[in-house]
Amino acid sequence: MPIFTSEPPASFESFDGTRIYYRRVGAGSPVIMIHGSGGGLHSWQPVAEHLAHQFEVWLPARRGYAPSGPGHSPKHFADEVRDLGAIIDMIGRPAHLVGMSYGATVALHAAAAGLPVRSLALWEPPLYAAGAELAPVLARYDALNAKGERQQAVRLLAEKVARVPTALLDAAGDAGPTADEPDDSYGWSRDLESMIADTAYLDRWSAVTTPTLLMRGSDTWEPMPETVERLATGMPRTTLETFAGQTHFAPSTIPETVARALAGFLY
Repeated sequence: MPIFTSEPPASFESFDGTRIYYRRVGAGSPVIMIHGSGGGLHSWQPVAEHLAHQFEVWLPARRGYAPSGPGHSPKHFADEVRDLGAIIDMIGRPAHLVGMSYGATVALHAAAAGLPVRSLALWEPPLYAAGAELAPVLARYDALNAKGERQQAVRLLAEKVARVPTALLDAAGDAGPTADEPDDSYGWSRDLESMIADTAYLDRWSAVTTPTLLMRGSDTWEPMPETVERLATGMPRTTLETFAGQTHFAPSTIPETVARALAGFLY
């Protein structure tokens, strides 16, 4: 039976006045699920449906993504770490962090910053996408959106940030955001700001000793698999789990399987 209702999400005011909205369901050990770029309150819901009978699940909409406030520009990962810190303060005890894509990078930064984190579960953090080389991508992305060319803007992100192979993009055709879908371009722009200010240097994560589950799809394109493998090798307390026949989007396509893996790891 679905455990999510139509009740409006709760919210709190973060350190800089930005209002952050979230949903909280279930009972048990607290788990904060952090969505990726282009996501929101709904992103982890299919997985959370299978976890809320064992855990207290928190689903925030990150700053820049409705209904949460826009936050300031430029954004840095430290801003989102402070948002997570505020949630953990409300919980009143250490929490598990589960991150999807960009959200997994946020979770890594939170653990590195010393937040009281019990464990990390990370779905394919795109740690290769960082640094000043992304600045022209942000400029082009904003220019395309300013002209109303959302489909081209989405394609740009897929090519230059997610690095989806051209053959896969061509096979997908011209499908892009529809008119009734929320415009997440502002959130994407702020995420790119965080990535531009960051570094792709992977060795720094060796200092994170939090128990970590790294998850990946067997069919995800490079450089994601290489990045995840290097991260698994460099972090001292890491378990790597590969989902056969899946790509970067597995948390949406096989949510029950992903939830089962999470439930077996979180403690």
